[in-house]
Amino acid sequence: MTTRRLLLAMTAAAALTPAAVLAATPAPAISAEEQALVDKAVAYLQGLGEAKGRFTQTDPRGAVTTGELFLKRPGKARFAYDPPAGLLVVSDGGRVIVSDSRLNTFTAYPLGATPLSLFLAKTIRLDKGVQVTRVTRAADGFSITARDGKRETAGQIMLSFKDNPMSLVAWAVTDAQGHTTQVRINGLQATSGLDPALFVLRDPRPKPATQG
Repeated sequence: MTTRRLLLAMTAAAALTPAAVLAATPAPAISAEEQALVDKAVAYLQGLGEAKGRFTQTDPRGAVTTGELFLKRPGKARFAYDPPAGLLVVSDGGRVIVSDSRLNTFTAYPLGATPLSLFLAKTIRLDKGVQVTRVTRAADGFSITARDGKRETAGQIMLSFKDNPMSLVAWAVTDAQGHTTQVRINGLQATSGLDPALFVLRDPRPKPATQG
């Protein structure tokens, strides 16, 4: 799996690809207690305006990369990978843009086609277009696993939260082939006044010379 594909799996721009891996399996109903945890997660994400922190990504082969992240809801995020990765991912509110300075590539994907839209949307919904398949309680938090509610795509995302104080601490994206990319968030904290330029990414490659 290439570095670029791993990055796309992390943001899920290439995850949840069309297939029938999960589409044929009906989702189990969740209990009232589990629904209360889903509602708690939605309320937390809805109230998460601006935040920053560090992330650690582990790809399906076990390779680890780190970086800094910034979130500004609705719609905006920035994942700046530490050297020597040469990777930068920016959601500008409508697109997720992937820039790889080592491969000299610059690619944009619709935000709505990625699980990032689950917690960057203006209105967080885990009951419309998204199917919660599992809620798991842990000693100090809980995890929510969800997939495409329309069953048009295969794959899933698991969001993990910590209690006291409530915070998003990790997510894991599993693609249609069963490959999982894990992202752990370290020290995510609310902030304010983030520079709007953090969420603007222009193609750094020189434009080809025009003829005529």
